[in-house]
Amino acid sequence: MVDFCIPIRVSVCNNKRFGVQMIFDFLIQKRPVSHQTRNRKRLQEWKKYVFSEAQKSCVNAVPSNSNVRLTLIYLYNEDPVDVDNIIKPIQDALEGIFYDDDSLVIDVESHRRFLTGSFDITKYPKELVRGLYLHNECVYVRVSDSQPLEKFLI
Repeated sequence: MVDFCIPIRVSVCNNKRFGVQMIFDFLIQKRPVSHQTRNRKRLQEWKKYVFSEAQKSCVNAVPSNSNVRLTLIYLYNEDPVDVDNIIKPIQDALEGIFYDDDSLVIDVESHRRFLTGSFDITKYPKELVRGLYLHNECVYVRVSDSQPLEKFLI
């Protein structure tokens, strides 16, 4: 196990309203709960946990009232949760922290990778690298301003 400390990163750069783009990222250090779980209490507890982790990690976040992009990277050990079923609970939990209403999330990327895979971490965000070093299931979350559709069609 690697022992190190990475400071929480909340960066604001290039927000459209003010000529800079908003980017917030953080790490959820637990296995995600599927939107399709039959245990609704567990799902609600998961959403509360995500909300509290986002609040702690991104103390300077101001909810956006413009369109945003949500990026998730789920790192798992075994028997992973379906990557499409982790989106909605996380998206709901972030409402009020990063965006006023989850209908403002117009772009979503969700990825799932096995923790023992091979990774070139030289260009990874610090929070994602931290998730790899912790070597426990986790979800890296990034919220940023949405981009024109043309950027995704190249």
